[in-house]
Amino acid sequence: MNNTVHRILVTGGGGYLGSQVIARLAALPDGERPEVIVSHDLREPAVRLPNVDYLACDIRSPQLAEALAHHRIDVVVHLAAIMPSGKAQTRAFEYDVDVNGTRKLLEACVQHGVERIVVSSSGAAYGYHIDNAPWLTEDMPVRGNEVFAYSHHKRLVEEMLAVYRKNHPALEQVVLRIGTILGPTVRNQITDMFEKPRLLAIQGSDSPFVFIWDQDVVGIILRAISDGPAGIYNVAGDGALTIHEIAQRLGKVTRSFPAWLVQTALRVLKPLGLTQYGPEQLDFLRYRPVLLNARLKTVFGYTPTYTSAQVFEIYRAAREKQAAAEK
Repeated sequence: MNNTVHRILVTGGGGYLGSQVIARLAALPDGERPEVIVSHDLREPAVRLPNVDYLACDIRSPQLAEALAHHRIDVVVHLAAIMPSGKAQTRAFEYDVDVNGTRKLLEACVQHGVERIVVSSSGAAYGYHIDNAPWLTEDMPVRGNEVFAYSHHKRLVEEMLAVYRKNHPALEQVVLRIGTILGPTVRNQITDMFEKPRLLAIQGSDSPFVFIWDQDVVGIILRAISDGPAGIYNVAGDGALTIHEIAQRLGKVTRSFPAWLVQTALRVLKPLGLTQYGPEQLDFLRYRPVLLNARLKTVFGYTPTYTSAQVFEIYRAAREKQAAAEK
């Protein structure tokens, strides 16, 4: 790719990351701003920005392919995905959206001459395994656990992308395996864990986390749209924090339990609606993938602004400020 002004479509443009990417693109000055910016999302936007076309449809809809052709899109940023939330939704539905939706998008990209696709994958694609390397690199296999839908679907999407790299090399790919995103307003299953009075720990596991600042993720996506080299990149700040270090920074303590007891408790509590975590997520808690970001810095050319520890402090400080304001 070069630095020419592009025609861009962002799937999931109404989501947490997508809305920020769209806003940054729309705010670029004339001459730098993409010729076309299409924000795709199933939901109607709360606010419509100037210089942006909005497309409200399901990612599996033929409308998406029609939009690629109509707008002569040359770069697609694929951020649409079903995130783990603990809400009731079937495995088949999640698969249809995440995997089949991506398949339809890739088919449309090839059919309509899209030059590059930027995909938000996840460290979850590596899987949660006892034999994971202490630091995972991009040349290591993706082994997303079948028992955990989000992880397994990320793996299936990455396997699909590998086939497309071989069979359709004209469609360049930037695949971002993103660690845990944190920022002042991030709310997800992981931050929910940090809100508990005591943090759950699994005996025998330090449960290390790598964090990346949300604004760094946006910056990396913007670079991927323009002149960032194609390839697969781990997206995380330097270093990691264990669950015990996180608890200490929050002024909390950890409660450690044997794995079998936690799994049994989750199996009982999840059907009762007393926890958003199921027994299939036990390994999610104890065998966390730890991403090495060397290739992001040396090959892609982007050094994250903050380390994992510094990103966590941004999140912690924002939460403390909010809690104080609510008193």
